[in-house]
Amino acid sequence: MDYFADEETVVTTDTRSKEYLIPKFKVILINDDYTTKDFVVLVLKNIFHKNTNDAILIMETVHTNGSAVVGVYTYDIATTLVKRTTQMAREAEFPLVCKIESA
Repeated sequence: MDYFADEETVVTTDTRSKEYLIPKFKVILINDDYTTKDFVVLVLKNIFHKNTNDAILIMETVHTNGSAVVGVYTYDIATTLVKRTTQMAREAEFPLVCKIESA
């Protein structure tokens, strides 16, 4: 049916369900004096699936600034990545710290 603005007012409603925003969390690597740069790059490539260039850039940011955001994820994914990072670091006997913060 065609509606003409001068004959009647047309009101439309969006019948789609509301999309809920899922909270996001930043995963942050913290610099320390013992974890090697090579190991940090390995973590970034193997756990966070970063390419070599991005991994080196993030590692250098951590080294220079004391910390860097690796990525932003849902809570479940962020906590899993932090646990995997911590486990990998402890197995290699490094004190690497990885934490999450609200984005």
